[in-house]
Amino acid sequence: MALLDRFNLGHGFKKYFELIPATDQATRDLVFGIRHEVYCSDLHFEPERPDKREIDTYDAHSLHCLLRTRDEPHEPVGCVRIVLTDPDDPAKPLPFEHTCAEVLDRRIIDPAALPRGRIAEVSRLAVRSRYRRRRGEDREAAPINDDDFGSREQPRFPYIPISLYMSAIALAHRHDIDTLFVLTEPRLASHFAKLGVDIRRIGDAVEHRGARVPSVLDVNSVIKNMRFILRPIWRVVQQEVDAGLERARSTTA
Repeated sequence: MALLDRFNLGHGFKKYFELIPATDQATRDLVFGIRHEVYCSDLHFEPERPDKREIDTYDAHSLHCLLRTRDEPHEPVGCVRIVLTDPDDPAKPLPFEHTCAEVLDRRIIDPAALPRGRIAEVSRLAVRSRYRRRRGEDREAAPINDDDFGSREQPRFPYIPISLYMSAIALAHRHDIDTLFVLTEPRLASHFAKLGVDIRRIGDAVEHRGARVPSVLDVNSVIKNMRFILRPIWRVVQQEVDAGLERARSTTA
């Protein structure tokens, strides 16, 4: 997708996509269906399920977001969730705390020592194959590559994965989460650095569907220090997440 206006990424995003917080069962089923397609059928990271929905025990205390095409008929594109700590057992580890228990550098940050109600983990970020099928991307659920940003002469912007990460930040901000952890490919930090987003590595790499490193984002700092060029798309993402949550609240009130 061409970068139509370098100072209006929000316009470019809204032309093609929209974000929907998955607050009802029908939307969550679309999320679980994307996850099954990507994690089970395409990548074989998880076993296939008879109902074609990929669900785990963390979903009971997670917040989900769906990315879909803006024009009707809306087509699901991708999804992401943030895993909150278990309200019935806040000390229970988040997924990355299990996976990275032996490699976390707790001198940088110790998740166990933080207020457990104000931390979460970005997880299950997935993009359907038709929106990510390029050379070298067949083993990644939601890749970001150098080519996604194009060149100085022909700039581009990776709307799909970046908007999903932004929706995770928007969900976290709306639910008073200060700190987001993510277990991801080592090169993600360099790609985020292009956008002025400070993501800090907090431990050694582990083998988890390929080499992955534990990292941390400070939600308020990311929002405060976001580069000027990103602010239009951030405003769109934040507005769509907030509007979806408000609709859900008014429906249940």
